[in-house]
Amino acid sequence: MLETGNISIHTENIFPIIKKWLYSDHEIFLRELISNAVDAIQKLKMVSHAGEFSGDLGEPAIQITLDKEQKTLSISDNGIGMTAEEVKKYITQVAFSSAEEFVQKYKSNQDQQIIGHFGLGFYSSFMVSSRVEVDTLSYREGAEAVHWSCDGSTAFQLESSPRTTRGTTVTLTLQEEELEYLEVPRIRQLVKTYCDFMPVPIQLDGEQVNRQKAPWKDAPSNLTSEDYLEFYRYLYPFQEDPLLWVHLNTDYPFIVNGILYFPKLRPEVDVTKSQIKLFCNQVFVSDHCEEVVPKFLLPMRGVIDSTDIPLNVSRSFLQNDRTVRRIADYIAKKVGDRLKELYRDDREAFIRSWQDLGTFVKFGALNDEKFKKQVEDLIIFRTTANLTTSSAEMPAVEVQSEGGDAWETVTPAASSSGGPFYTNLKEYLERNKAHHENRVFYCTEEVNQSSYVQLHKNQGIEVLFMDAFIDTHFVSFLEREYTDVKFSRVDADLDDTLIEKDKTGEIVDPKTNKTRSEQIQELFQKALNKPKLTIRTEALKSDNPQGTPPAMVLLPETLRRLQEMTALMRQEQLAQFPDEHTLLVNTAHPLIQNLTSLSQGGIIQGSGESPSGELANLICQHVYDLALMAQKGFDAEGMQTFVERSNQVLTRLTERAAG
Repeated sequence: MLETGNISIHTENIFPIIKKWLYSDHEIFLRELISNAVDAIQKLKMVSHAGEFSGDLGEPAIQITLDKEQKTLSISDNGIGMTAEEVKKYITQVAFSSAEEFVQKYKSNQDQQIIGHFGLGFYSSFMVSSRVEVDTLSYREGAEAVHWSCDGSTAFQLESSPRTTRGTTVTLTLQEEELEYLEVPRIRQLVKTYCDFMPVPIQLDGEQVNRQKAPWKDAPSNLTSEDYLEFYRYLYPFQEDPLLWVHLNTDYPFIVNGILYFPKLRPEVDVTKSQIKLFCNQVFVSDHCEEVVPKFLLPMRGVIDSTDIPLNVSRSFLQNDRTVRRIADYIAKKVGDRLKELYRDDREAFIRSWQDLGTFVKFGALNDEKFKKQVEDLIIFRTTANLTTSSAEMPAVEVQSEGGDAWETVTPAASSSGGPFYTNLKEYLERNKAHHENRVFYCTEEVNQSSYVQLHKNQGIEVLFMDAFIDTHFVSFLEREYTDVKFSRVDADLDDTLIEKDKTGEIVDPKTNKTRSEQIQELFQKALNKPKLTIRTEALKSDNPQGTPPAMVLLPETLRRLQEMTALMRQEQLAQFPDEHTLLVNTAHPLIQNLTSLSQGGIIQGSGESPSGELANLICQHVYDLALMAQKGFDAEGMQTFVERSNQVLTRLTERAAG
């Protein structure tokens, strides 16, 4: 026996490890030991490149061996190995980080990366073991093999070993409650989770069990679109293919590699939780990157690999760490550049992806000023305008050139699409300057607001569709950005260009001394009997009055937004429909014109109302119901009332026709 002794401990940082408090998950031990084995192989390559080793490197490999009878798990490598002095220094003097010292010595050779940022990883093996043994032979000429063993106390034995092959074997005698780590499927699953992309083949039962190649470490020029898609399918099986991806690759002023994907969004996706996988030198660390990625990019998927993200600190520290914030800014900028590149090079693909991309982009603009400036010209809205798509009408966007920080202006390629058509806000305002300067008409629900949209279209007024779930908040943001622009939802009020203002031809009834419009207003007020309802009578412009709605419900913009804000604060899914609203009755519609004559006709019965007058009242209520239906859906009670009244109206009409 060469030596016995006690492990040198700095109690302030090693004592919790000896007490098995190093990690909350015991399974981490395998990641740490395999990481150390990879380091040993990489170190040998580094000393060979430095000219300090001229022997045969051999094929790098890590072997995992399970022995159920002996209850042992072994991890072997053919790396650099250790001398007795190095074992004492790097294992018994636990508080000293060999990886950090090694990186300093060979930092000029950046081809090989050292994983050992996890520090005290070797001692995680004592979480699952009653005994740990290290059998090792150094690469150094004339080195003698040594065997180190420890039962988890501070006592250890260091003795000669008969080993003849360079490298290191760590053997764990597992505790009774940790025998799950002798099962091949369990070890295979752990290797896939933590070590799948380590650059050295890992073998179990004679079979390589890790993927080994990390695509994010490749140059983008070496990867095809199919390579990116195949990697996404591997990471996220049974998911739809992503919309596009961003390859991260920088080593200054921090090291970040990765591939991020824009997935197709689904309602069940929790946009507050990250699904991006965090790695450190190809070693899996976490499934969550909430503190590293800007929150508007949390729904993205993929991989981020960085040695500059501190791993064993609190979340609050990560959020306030300057380097982490700079990495987040870098990621946001790269995403913005990728979006601009797609907009420039393939606008049709950009438009096809917009339903999903738009949520990312708008949320980013709401939350990040720098990102907003990058993408403000890329924020597009579907429009009712039948746009020609010549390149001259498309806005130029700035795209960062590959040569450095210079920016170049590029005009997007023309689209051959026949619609639907999309535009950004600047295009819309410029195009409609002569018709309604600094005013935007928009729609939030295409189906419910279709009659309002059609009314605007008939008069040549372009309407934008702002119907994504985020647009309720985004309109307010746009109003803050464009302080001189008025945003009007199509059902808030009607522009003067939609209304026939010439009323000189209106006839006054000599019996009542009232115009037809005034008579219609009174008729609806009496029939509906809703004190909070404002009734307006206007003639809507149209070449075909029958094709216009007989009545429309208008919601004052300010009141509607107050209702929506209240619903948001109360966490209600839908805002309550306001009692105070306006019913605009279209006096140009034939139905409304016939109502006046109908209400005045017939013989008055004992009830004080003629059958024609009763029918006119029912029709007024029916017209109001139809206007409401175009604005909102009915609840169960409202729908029942509507159906009953519809039946009454139809019955009365058929009675009159039969009579």
